[in-house]
Amino acid sequence: MRNILVSILSLSLIISASPSHAGFLDDLTRQAAPFLQGGMGSSLDDSTIVKGLKEALATGTERAVNEVAKPDGYFGNSLIKIMLPDKFQKVADLLGTVGYQKQVDEFVLSMNRAAEKSAPQAARFFGDAIRDMSVEDARGLLNGGDRAATDFFEKKTRGKLYDAFKPTVGKTMGEVGTVKAFQDMVGKYQALPLAAFGGKPSLDLNDYVTNKALDGLFTMVAAEEKKIRTNPAARTTDLLKTVFGK
Repeated sequence: MRNILVSILSLSLIISASPSHAGFLDDLTRQAAPFLQGGMGSSLDDSTIVKGLKEALATGTERAVNEVAKPDGYFGNSLIKIMLPDKFQKVADLLGTVGYQKQVDEFVLSMNRAAEKSAPQAARFFGDAIRDMSVEDARGLLNGGDRAATDFFEKKTRGKLYDAFKPTVGKTMGEVGTVKAFQDMVGKYQALPLAAFGGKPSLDLNDYVTNKALDGLFTMVAAEEKKIRTNPAARTTDLLKTVFGK
């Protein structure tokens, strides 16, 4: 029980370092309060404690998704920004040299906007995965490796997220101009004399943006998980001292 309490508290303290997650700290502290007030000799069983952890994680995940879903949530984050596929980079470079960099930039921006508008759906799927966790699942996540929680979420939700994201991405790409920007970019390229040697570039745009959006989402989950697992200094704060009498 002590290890679970330490994990819950460490999670709250590390996330509190980010202003955007201040609300999550409040939720986590509120939900952990009954366990803390009971002290280390509390009669609460593991399943009750894990239930509190699951509820806190559900709230935190939803708020984290909201951060990704905001304007520039993808585009403004170099870790998850959706860039052109490698096979299109030469096309983009050539277009840039002949005065069409604007079309390339608009295409990149529109892909990221489509991902940002699709991202809010992830909160529901993460929440379902958390609520469906067994006590054994939760213990495994608390005591697992650096990517235990990320791998759990990806295994449980990626397929469902892809199915949910793809139609939304397709619809949003039409609304924000991704398809038009792509067509404009390819059209400009095909009009160049050198394009005849490279053939017509092709891309399943919907599939590409959907998968990149999910890659970025899980990249952020993994980054947060690593912080939580590798920052023991957070256990020396006032809250931990109060709880453990140190």
